[in-house]
Amino acid sequence: MDVAQTTQTLTDFATTYGIKIVGAILILIAGRIIAGALRRGVRKMMSRGKGDPTLTHFFASLVYYLVITFTVLAALGKFGVETASLVAVLGATGFAIGFAMQGSLSNFAAGVLLLVFRPYKVGDFVDVAGVAGSVKEIGLFNTTMTTPDNVRIIVPNGKIFGDVIKNFSAEDLRRVDMTFGIGYGSSIPRAIEIIEGLLEADARVLPEPALQIVVAELADSSVNIVVRPWAKKEDYWGLKFDMTHRVKEAFDAAGIEIPFPQRVVHNIAVAGRSA
Repeated sequence: MDVAQTTQTLTDFATTYGIKIVGAILILIAGRIIAGALRRGVRKMMSRGKGDPTLTHFFASLVYYLVITFTVLAALGKFGVETASLVAVLGATGFAIGFAMQGSLSNFAAGVLLLVFRPYKVGDFVDVAGVAGSVKEIGLFNTTMTTPDNVRIIVPNGKIFGDVIKNFSAEDLRRVDMTFGIGYGSSIPRAIEIIEGLLEADARVLPEPALQIVVAELADSSVNIVVRPWAKKEDYWGLKFDMTHRVKEAFDAAGIEIPFPQRVVHNIAVAGRSA
């Protein structure tokens, strides 16, 4: 009787739960296949649209794990587990975690927006959140940069997206702004002629947009001449440094004074008081 009863119990168990177990396994297998297919589809679609690799990986993984989560919930439902309560618990847990990590989530959201709108890319020289440097990596939470003196700086994306972004590499052409001061006794036309000749002899100076040389200010101790040539972005610093050097040498050779800052003091004798 004991053997027969045990056999009957096992038979009832297999009949009751066997189909559910098989159904749950089939759901898990199907969900795994669908999740993998959707992940590959997202990667292929975003790669075709030239999406950022970091963003492509993130969205593909997000779709994959969402499908896996619903698959597990559906499999648990086959055994009579109250999935609505489980979803509520997961939602509350997610809210608590999100509230505790709101700073990190802000950086994450900003990172996604930076990767979508692309105000800069890897290799660009930018000024963001008060830091200037070349972009080395754009992550979902931080942007890694190196300064001109080769210091690595990691800036949270939340600070970048909420501030002004200056991208010095976005445009192919840049205007090189320079100011040269000459003495009040020096010839302005001669100084302009020298500067213009040096710029015309430099192949890095572009014919369009047109070069601008103007007298901009009568300063305290000098007449300031503003010079604005245009060049390709990769020639910006080279042209600026070379022109500063050449103009100084040309002014010296032509006898054009580049004055030091100076102050004129008048000593006025007051009647009835000794000097």
